[in-house]
Amino acid sequence: MSMTVAERINAERFVLAGWSRAILMQLAHPLVAQGVADHSTFRGGLFTAAVRLHHTVAAMRRLTFGPAEASRRALAGILAIHTRVHGTLQEPVGRYPAGTPYSAEDPALVLWVHATLLDSLPLIYGHVIEPLSPAALDAWCLESAPVAVALGARPDDVPVTWAALQAHLDDMRASGALVVGTTARALAGDVLAPRLSSLIAPARWVNRTVTIGLLPTDLRTQYGFGWGPADDRSLARTLSALRRLRRVTPDLIAQWPDARVAT
Repeated sequence: MSMTVAERINAERFVLAGWSRAILMQLAHPLVAQGVADHSTFRGGLFTAAVRLHHTVAAMRRLTFGPAEASRRALAGILAIHTRVHGTLQEPVGRYPAGTPYSAEDPALVLWVHATLLDSLPLIYGHVIEPLSPAALDAWCLESAPVAVALGARPDDVPVTWAALQAHLDDMRASGALVVGTTARALAGDVLAPRLSSLIAPARWVNRTVTIGLLPTDLRTQYGFGWGPADDRSLARTLSALRRLRRVTPDLIAQWPDARVAT
């Protein structure tokens, strides 16, 4: 049985290299950053980060590859967490005054989180595994849309083509909705270099290089990350090394077990 585009992308462990980019894009929205600061375990160090990523990816895998009942349970679990994530902005950031309320159930914030993953995962897939055709990118958006709607995004707002996704990302960056504040910068440090990550210094370096290098230029500048021609060359070498590594890694190791069972 052939895999859908969403299954092909989500099957790959190497696609995890795109998650930190998506997270930094999410944190560029001040209301998302405040919600993460107030309710997440981002600052718990390397092992806490690993556990958090494990649970997040496990939920994604159940949504993509699990039977209907497992998918329903995964959605219910995420929605239950969302009901607890609400509060107010602690300091003014951009157009948002202190006291601005946020909620993980806000359809606009659900859509922004969805859009960052929708953009980041096929980006790293294209660099490391194989390029995706325009038709495949459209299929990826269409296949992923039901999850965004189930999590609370407004159906008419969810992009179902790659062009619509890119238009939404451009609109968000032009609207003033994305402003990297002090909270986002502090959280970005925890994403790129959690406590004890010196234990896996090479992986930390790869994550930092790929994440910063593939960020949209305007957001990279807002975060205060320096970047120049030498960094571009380092990014190209890193992506090339990941491509070579994937080519010699058997699917038995490179793909998630439930993805292989689903095929």
